Amino acid sequence: MSEILFYHLEQRPLEQVLPLLLEKTLEKGWKAIVETLDDSQKKALSETLWIYKDDSFLAHNIVSSAKNTLDEEQNILITTNQDNINGANVRFFVNGAIVRASDEYERLVYMFDGHNSDAVQSARNAWKELSQEEMSNKNILTYWQQNNSGVWQKKA
Repeated sequence: MSEILFYHLEQRPLEQVLPLLLEKTLEKGWKAIVETLDDSQKKALSETLWIYKDDSFLAHNIVSSAKNTLDEEQNILITTNQDNINGANVRFFVNGAIVRASDEYERLVYMFDGHNSDAVQSARNAWKELSQEEMSNKNILTYWQQNNSGVWQKKA
């Protein structure tokens, strides 16, 4: 059973929210995979994780098409594929990557831009599909939205 969280980004962009969620993931002693759609997005996310704080960075690796045994040891991976190379506990779906139910993870996190109508529609479609599957696969869906102060509020 996995917990599936939908994060509706409105007040703060992905580049500000994702590093904080990855830090919380690591604090739990978990590993993470960040799935995105293409190589340019992987590079942009990688840069974000290296420079998001002046005094800190999040060590990670970008998964390439060549097999790299170091990926198995890395706590955070950025990828375009569906494999769980590092045995991650959490999988983040960003920049249009489509969330899929999976018992392989403790938590699946689907993050979408609330100012992009296509992203919002994709999230609605994914919520509807996963809600229909929720009873059969026993996953738990929750929906989180930022209020005007940027605080996350559970909406469903």
